Amino acid sequence: MFLMTQVWAFMLMQEGGAIGFDLMSMWNQMGFMARAIVIILFIMSAWSIGIMIDRLIAYNAARTQSRQFAPAVAGALREGKLEEAIKIADRYKKSHLAKVVVAGLQEFHAHRSSSEIPGEEIEASKRALERAEAIVHAELKRGVSALATIGSTAPFVGLLGTVVGIINAFKGISSEKSTGLGAVAGGISEALVTTALGLFVAIPAVMVFNYFSSRTEAFDVEMGNSSSELIDYFLKRSQRANAGK
Repeated sequence: MFLMTQVWAFMLMQEGGAIGFDLMSMWNQMGFMARAIVIILFIMSAWSIGIMIDRLIAYNAARTQSRQFAPAVAGALREGKLEEAIKIADRYKKSHLAKVVVAGLQEFHAHRSSSEIPGEEIEASKRALERAEAIVHAELKRGVSALATIGSTAPFVGLLGTVVGIINAFKGISSEKSTGLGAVAGGISEALVTTALGLFVAIPAVMVFNYFSSRTEAFDVEMGNSSSELIDYFLKRSQRANAGK
């Protein structure tokens, strides 16, 4: 909830001196609609922070394990040990590269070791790699679209609170028959708080969404390159096998 605490520190400076606000007093002065909007924004903030933490852990694990996986599987493939390469890939469950490569290896190995499986082994392996890439891409993107939704809607939720606060300000003028600051202070404070909350929820969500999108694109490129290299390996292996017959 670090983002939320910044809102209260941001509160008004008046006549050159900083004036602290009693948060409980402000909360008690808020109407039902303003309270509901603040609660919704807090929920959106908690949700976005949860997604950020989850994706950061997943992306860092994928990057770390992929760096360990790539040289290990490359060594096994250079020696022509398909089964060993599959076992290596199975050990790196969180690696995006391992998830894709193991699908292609298993499909190619299944066609090579069994005459009962119909179809051309290279094309079948290519389709398996494409399916694995789509699945892993969806896994990497899980929850990221929610950040875009939060980033685009939070300012409007805060704006709704602004409208409610202004309405309450006019109600204060009407009930007190006065146009002084005291008549509108409560409504204006609601408007400022909800607007600030909306912005403080939206800005980090949009920034992190763009960051995660760029990382996902980088993962997609890595998976595409690995698939191409694996298909080239399968072609060379098939050509050598056919030449030896």
